[in-house]
Amino acid sequence: MAAVDHDNLVETRTGGLAPDPAILGAFAGSARLRPDGRPRSAFRAELRAIADRRNAWTVAWTLALPIAIVAAAVAIDRWFIWPLAFGAMGTVFVRLYILNHEAAHRLLFSNRTWNDLIGQRLIGLVAFGDGGPTYRIVHTQHHRDEFGPREPDFGLYAGYPVARDSLRRKLVRDGTGVSGWKILRPVFVGLTRRGYRMRAAKTIAGQLAIFALFSAAGHPWLYLVLWFLPWFTLWRVLNRLRALAEHAGMTRSDDRRRTTHHVVQHRLAQAILVPFNTGFHLAHHVDSGVPWRNLPTLHQALADDGYLDGVAVHRSYRAFWRRCVR
Repeated sequence: MAAVDHDNLVETRTGGLAPDPAILGAFAGSARLRPDGRPRSAFRAELRAIADRRNAWTVAWTLALPIAIVAAAVAIDRWFIWPLAFGAMGTVFVRLYILNHEAAHRLLFSNRTWNDLIGQRLIGLVAFGDGGPTYRIVHTQHHRDEFGPREPDFGLYAGYPVARDSLRRKLVRDGTGVSGWKILRPVFVGLTRRGYRMRAAKTIAGQLAIFALFSAAGHPWLYLVLWFLPWFTLWRVLNRLRALAEHAGMTRSDDRRRTTHHVVQHRLAQAILVPFNTGFHLAHHVDSGVPWRNLPTLHQALADDGYLDGVAVHRSYRAFWRRCVR
């Protein structure tokens, strides 16, 4: 019965922005790609190489970035710098969560111990998580069957395009902290429930450590202004806008061209919304074992070899968001 109910949800609540299978046609494969778009063995081995040293540098400067933003805001201390710093800190969380996502796929470092220690435990704790494997477990279901019965974000992607007022209300809830409270409230509730206390305690301990760093620097109030509030409000807006551009309005299918969008990448969007090549999301879903540095190469192969023929490629994120509303 549950399967029937879910099939009905897929039929009635998804596919509003998915390309017509007749327009897509069948992809026969190529010398580099299989019929489902996945790279063949030799090309696959090339694409799956992880750049450990370069990634270590990326992690280091990403973790240093919020320190630099706060230090600059304090040093300049002019009225106009604080909104800029607030906005910049929102993009810091975008970067942290994408690196955490890379580690969940075990693609941040080739050594699994270092991958989990840095990408999952350290970055996970910094970015309001508990440093545990929960995200990896949940996210695996997203890749196994997009829009399937165990899709964790079905409600986020379904129903598009929506009325303009509906999308506006969602973004207002994100920007005013309503959505952030839905994430944060279970942490405090978890402190009172057996089986959840340790995870909740780790999440809170991680944020107490961040607060201690602000206090040690002599600016404890900046934890609220340039850490908590950007995560609680702005990051939620950015996260929704990015997530919609990945799967909103698509549908359940074995053909990844009908489950995942591709938006043309521009430098400003990559700096603010989709850093670390996460905007090449169709390529990521074709082969989720390809590290972020090599996704543009896979995407180019998909385009050159004909896999993307018939795909509705969106020329920008603004153009895509316009399609999200009726």
